[in-house]
Amino acid sequence: LMGSPLYGMPTLSFFETTTIFRLDDTISTVEILQGGPSAVFAGGQMGATANFFLKTGSDTPYGSVGVTYGDEGLWRLDAFSGFPVGQSGWYGSLGGFWRSSDGVRDPQFKADEGGQITGTLSREFGDRGNLTLYARYLNDKNQFITPIPVVQEGSDRFHAYPGFDPLTDTYYSKAMQHVFLPTYPGGGKNADLADGRGADFVFVGANFDYDLGNGWSISDKFLFDAGDADTNALFSGNNPASLVAMLCTPPTPGVFSLPPGSATATYVGGGAVPLDQSVIQQGWWSIHKHLKSISNDFRLSKELFEGNTLTVGLYVNHYTMDDKWSLGNQMLMSNTPNATPITVSYVDPADGQVKQRTDGQGFADFGGFHIAQHGTATNTALYMSDSWRIGKWLLDLSGRVEQQDSTNNVCNLSNRDLDGDPNTLYDNAVPVCDGTYQKIEYKKTHPTWTAGANYAFTDHMSAYARANTGGHFLDFDNGIRGTSNNNFPPMQKIRNYEVGFKYQSKLLYADISAYKRRFKGLLYQPTDGLGTPVGSPLTYGSDSWGVNFIGWVEPVEHLRLQLVANYLDGQYSDFDACFPYTDINGEDRCQPIEGQQLQRQPKLRWMFTPSYQFMLGWGDVTPYLTYTHVGAHTQDQSGLQQLGSYHTLDFGVTANVGDHWQFNLRGTNMTNELGLTESNSRIFGTAVSGTENVLLARPLEGREVNLQAKYIW
Repeated sequence: LMGSPLYGMPTLSFFETTTIFRLDDTISTVEILQGGPSAVFAGGQMGATANFFLKTGSDTPYGSVGVTYGDEGLWRLDAFSGFPVGQSGWYGSLGGFWRSSDGVRDPQFKADEGGQITGTLSREFGDRGNLTLYARYLNDKNQFITPIPVVQEGSDRFHAYPGFDPLTDTYYSKAMQHVFLPTYPGGGKNADLADGRGADFVFVGANFDYDLGNGWSISDKFLFDAGDADTNALFSGNNPASLVAMLCTPPTPGVFSLPPGSATATYVGGGAVPLDQSVIQQGWWSIHKHLKSISNDFRLSKELFEGNTLTVGLYVNHYTMDDKWSLGNQMLMSNTPNATPITVSYVDPADGQVKQRTDGQGFADFGGFHIAQHGTATNTALYMSDSWRIGKWLLDLSGRVEQQDSTNNVCNLSNRDLDGDPNTLYDNAVPVCDGTYQKIEYKKTHPTWTAGANYAFTDHMSAYARANTGGHFLDFDNGIRGTSNNNFPPMQKIRNYEVGFKYQSKLLYADISAYKRRFKGLLYQPTDGLGTPVGSPLTYGSDSWGVNFIGWVEPVEHLRLQLVANYLDGQYSDFDACFPYTDINGEDRCQPIEGQQLQRQPKLRWMFTPSYQFMLGWGDVTPYLTYTHVGAHTQDQSGLQQLGSYHTLDFGVTANVGDHWQFNLRGTNMTNELGLTESNSRIFGTAVSGTENVLLARPLEGREVNLQAKYIW
């Protein structure tokens, strides 16, 4: 945001920076870099970096107010106003959004609810520079979409599972919305599914740019942010089975192994459960993350001679993480949309006593991963870049040396009987924090560099080439936690090469690029069926090359035909042995990954968008369609679970009426395409089981249409 990283790491477990960012009308523009200079300038990130700029005030007041209604029960208000602050030369702005939605997959409570407010105060110093102060508060929570059952035909064709609409249904329900998790560190927690995956965050930042004269200039970007980024959600485990099989028929995954005829199963809220009822166990997970980040990026630039500018920068980011996790917590429930939890008790023939196989909420097993951890890290980087324009050439060479110094304190676990009652079988041996901690320290220095060249044939046509390296330090959750005796896995590294060609005129725009990428040090952490880490992480790599195309043509005035396409040939490498894993039936297996297609990445993906602008006496109307094709893709590194291919059709109509009104009608997945983005991420390898070929997966959401009316001044 405004050139500053939102957090010191782009991802942690249950967090990525998109978690604490929302788009609204306070955003003016965005710059997106894929590799290249971002490896040096954008917080040292080696992949794609999106940098969003805020709108600020101006001499002439301007703004907008918009209301959106969506057919899934969405109501959204967007507003923005930019204005001068008296006659002082200062400018202000204020804007944000509020929304509430039942969701395309209605969980019987609000799927999305919250909003954001952003303000800026800025001043221009003539043509010498500017100062922008900004603040933002985000409080928004969203339903975490849990996989639902579909039926697989052959290797890559899918249809609806009986009783489930794959486009609109979800397991979430009022019946399981509120629970008490005794496994949450510190004595338990009342948790709410409606809190979903969201953020409650405050941001305060400042940007200062100034021309000192004689070719000298400075730039400083500061950002402090802090808040909570929590997850409360269901996480998939084993596939569904009949109640009678779950109660007493091995080798059903998760089977209770109770004596036949001994059990009583009751829906939470009342009512006996038929023995042929399809049931499933899902993990009810709650993760609390309190994050803080303070960063400053100072740059000093000097024009050494005409066309050549040298920039030296110092970047510092101090960030912390306070986490409490409660993973596992397997809840038995009906395998139905808006499911109902199920309680089970039975009479033990050995002693005639009634024993509780689940608690009164339907929890059958409180095993899992229940930790508290506190991490702190400081990243410090010194970087230098030289840009040189020579005639039609623009050359740049940049380097960065960065050091991460991290400490993570993680509670040690020991098994406890949570209630001291041996007849409550669900909590007799639960791993919980025992009051002691493991302190892990990690310190690493890594250099990155980039070099690029651009040649302008004409004002409308150029070619470019770039090479860069990059690195991704180990983070608190991935690589640092669980390591002992300084036996850290290697950090992730990338080497990227790219060449491209651009052309733009009134008739045609085309940007085509080819790239080759080499990753090393990618981490694979084996887990059990509950998602609990087991064993040491393994490292592997990948090699890929591809072609990207973005372009449009206007064969006649007002008609635009746009195409965005990507071909990617990527394979895993650097691991000749087998990945060990536990399959969906609980069997220990291993699978070679060498040469397998990159997970969830199709070789071919493209979007075609025709649009036409009608000019009318009262304004203009622009309808458009977008046809998207996503090619064959797989779930994970094993390549065993195929997800098939799919295509979608979206549409939109934008109407500008007079000088102040705009209306937008938009629709997504209008053909109700059943397309899978991923399957059960808790299961490695083939995720289909049972004679019905049931697969837990995340399909696209079904058709959704919304209408916005906006007043602009």
